[in-house]
Parts: sequence; structure tokens; C-alpha cells
Amino acid sequence: MILESKNILIRFVEESDADFILSLRLDNRYNTFLSAVSPDVKAQRNWIKKYKKDEERGEQYYFIIERLDGTPCGTVRVYDIRKDSFCWGSWILNENKTRYAALESAFLVYEFGFKKLGFKKSHFDVMKGNKGVIKFHTRMGATKLDEDEVNDYFEITEAAVLQAKENLAGKI
Repeated sequence: MILESKNILIRFVEESDADFILSLRLDNRYNTFLSAVSPDVKAQRNWIKKYKKDEERGEQYYFIIERLDGTPCGTVRVYDIRKDSFCWGSWILNENKTRYAALESAFLVYEFGFKKLGFKKSHFDVMKGNKGVIKFHTRMGATKLDEDEVNDYFEITEAAVLQAKENLAGKI
């Protein structure tokens, strides 16, 4: 599975991506709002093996974000698939990202969820301290549904994403 935009693509994670994923997850510049992981590459490969079974069953999808020249620059995951909605997260972009990699990867995730999986909305949570990501989602048209001490909980519809894409036409 490969989905491509103007400057990047997303593709399913493979075992050979374990070193790259671990380098992102262990980098203090990117892991502030992520759960901790073991620094063991073998453990990461084993996690990917298990994940691939989930992928086959349609339970979750984990992507590598790459520039079109093949340079990996991030990850993103679709999970917590419900009857009417999908969640996405584990979204990391490193210093090799393109200028619009955040927007392009978000639109590719929504394309996957709305067009490939057939959903009309997406749900997700963002840790309260992650103000840049909260601002990003709000500008895309996400609606805050709830909050607790740690997270804000959002929903975005396919219509809102299409409107955001139309508003940004020509920029990406």
C-alpha cells in the first residue's frame, strides 16, 4: 500500500524499518508526547511482526512517511478502528521532512481512512501540552469533543477535511 502526494508518500511499515522507527522514538526532539519504548531493535522488529498480523486483519495500519526521493522522514499510525470512525496518531516527522509534510501526511491519512477504509469521520486525542498539534488539527476543522487531565479529544469529518484541502489548494 502506497499513497502519494506532491512531495511525500506513505507506505506500510516493514521489519526493515525497525532501526528508523526506533531512532525517531528514542530521539528527545520527537518523543515528548509519545509512550516510551525499549531501545532494543530486536524488540522493535518483533513488535512489527506482531503488528503485520493486525494489519492483515484490518485492526491497525502503521506507515512510514517518505520524501519522494526515498528518504524516510516520519511515521503515522491508524488504529482504534470503530464501527463509524478511525483514530490516528504515532505521528512523527523528523528534520528530513519536506516543507508541507505535516499537511500532506495528514491528508494521506485521511485519504486512507475515508477512501480506502470507507469512514466518514476520524477521532483522535492529543496531549494537552502538544499545542502545535492541537492548533494544526483545529485549523484543519477538527472539533474538540471532550478532555481529561492529560488529553483533548477531537473528531473531524470527511467534509471538514475536504473543505481544508480546498482552502489549501495550490499551497501543497
